[in-house]
Amino acid sequence: MSLEVISPQVLDLIPADAVVERLGTGMQFTEGPVWNARGQFLVFSDIPADQMKRWSPVDGLTDYRVPSGKSNGLTYDRQGRLLACEHGNRRVTRTEADGSIRVIASHHQGKRLNSPNDVVVKSDGSIYFTDPPYGLGEAFSEPAPQEQPCNGVYRLSPDGQTQTLLIDDFDRPNGLCFSPDESLLYIDDTARMHIRVFQVQADGSIDKGRLFAEEKGAGGVPDGIKVDVRGNVYLTGPGGIWIFSPAGEHLGILKVPEGAANLAFTGPQWRTLIITATTSIYRVQCQVSGIPV
Repeated sequence: MSLEVISPQVLDLIPADAVVERLGTGMQFTEGPVWNARGQFLVFSDIPADQMKRWSPVDGLTDYRVPSGKSNGLTYDRQGRLLACEHGNRRVTRTEADGSIRVIASHHQGKRLNSPNDVVVKSDGSIYFTDPPYGLGEAFSEPAPQEQPCNGVYRLSPDGQTQTLLIDDFDRPNGLCFSPDESLLYIDDTARMHIRVFQVQADGSIDKGRLFAEEKGAGGVPDGIKVDVRGNVYLTGPGGIWIFSPAGEHLGILKVPEGAANLAFTGPQWRTLIITATTSIYRVQCQVSGIPV
């Protein structure tokens, strides 16, 4: 059985007989899935292989971009342009309409970023991203010294001209996402095995952070995170995808055969959950839509 039921509420979100289907395999470490609604295809990262991959129901699994700067988190902005956290290049980039790649964040206060990890775009066009040091090690790039004094979370203003350090007390900030009305920002801390939630202020800053939920166990960590239209939170963790209510109640675990690193709602109704898990990508059909990208 793919679903561990902790609260019967989870059955409103994932059917009891849910099947976790493998769509493709043979990668090294998959991450950063994002759905292209116009083209009806998925783009995701294979970090060690220095590739972005593409998957669609029509074409299956193909290459999308090689090299990729050892990209990690991916998303689209309000104009449909691909944003990529490039682990190896220590920057966030945007792919323009003509296919050229523009750097939109690489330094803070004159020092290089650590290794941007995950990224999300608010409806006003502002961009939020996390910057842990994972990409500075041998696993993802040539070893390099950390220049930033913290592992921060940043915001780029809608015009891209102002970059602000929002918070600096995370150990390893990783996945992040907004609540459906964008009044809350969820950020997980991989090293501390928990999620914090912050109130989003009118100027885009965040305040009044509090602990939202914790994970325990082996075989997975808080990494990728998404919400559905009801405000339920879906987070990678030990054994697969942990599902929490908007109040932080642990509802259940969607079990995945490999260590899950990230996830994305996809499909015409945004009800197909695709999971990037080590060497493979998987999908499962949900009963509630995710937040469209």
